[in-house]
Formats: sequence, C-alpha cells, structure tokens
Amino acid sequence: MKKSFIAVAFIATLVSFILQSCLKADTQSPCTLKPVNEEKVTIDSFATAKGLTLTQHSSGVHYQILNPGSGTAPSLTSKVFVTYTGTFLNGTKFDELTDVTKSGWPLNNLISGWQVGLPLIKPGGEIILVIPSSLGYGCATYSGIPGNSILYFNIKLERFE
Repeated sequence: MKKSFIAVAFIATLVSFILQSCLKADTQSPCTLKPVNEEKVTIDSFATAKGLTLTQHSSGVHYQILNPGSGTAPSLTSKVFVTYTGTFLNGTKFDELTDVTKSGWPLNNLISGWQVGLPLIKPGGEIILVIPSSLGYGCATYSGIPGNSILYFNIKLERFE
C-alpha cells in the first residue's frame, strides 16, 4: 500500500510539473513582426549599394522586373514552376533551386512576398524581389532563416498551371 501511494504521488507530481511547463510555454509572448516601413531604409540602402532600381509595391515588397515574360500572369491559385536564388542582404545564400522539375507549388501556399511578386511577371519572366521580413518568414527563425530577415530573391517563372 505504501509503495502504491508513493507511486501515485510521484506520478501526480510529474503530471503537475508537465502541465505547469506547458502552461508557461503557452503564456510566453510571441515574437513581434517588424512593420514594413521600419525596413524601408535598409532596403533602399541595399538597392542603392547594389545599383538596383526597385519599385515599391503597395504591400511593401520591393521589386525589379528583369524580363516581363509573355502570355498571362499566374494567379494565387496557380501552380508555379520556378528557378530561383534566395540570399540575405549581406549576400549569404540561404536557398537555391536550379531544377524547375523540383518546383510546382500552389502560389497561395508560398510566402506573401512571392504571392505579391510572381503575378507581376509572365512565363519566361524574371524578377528581383526584396521582401520585408513580415512578408517573408516573419519574426521567428524558420529553416535556418533568422527571424526578422529581409530576403532577396532572383526568380525566373518558367511556367505555371
């Protein structure tokens, strides 16, 4: 009987500890997105240093169309096939896709900056996107991309369905 009581007390203490830990994790404040306008100066300085002529979309995404492509533009429900390079503003590459057959994603499943930028070009088109962090991966670290990272992409829209 004494052993049963000790086991029950131990389990109750363990469950209580786990629940308290979960509650503390849930009450931690989430990260805070940087407003787009706070990153504009950084983006403008980057563009000047790189000799880019960027246009600012009303969303806050900055872009330069290198080749408009031809035909019709994709919509948010389109499945896009692309090649691209993604870097941080310091030039460090965080992602690259050179094999178009490994793409083919619904545009509405991609980051907001791509959802804004890709419909600005047509198949065969190429665009530079400089994406404020809140329209990229936000304030939390994602797949090795630090929170609040401004992203630079050079994207070629090969085709869409």
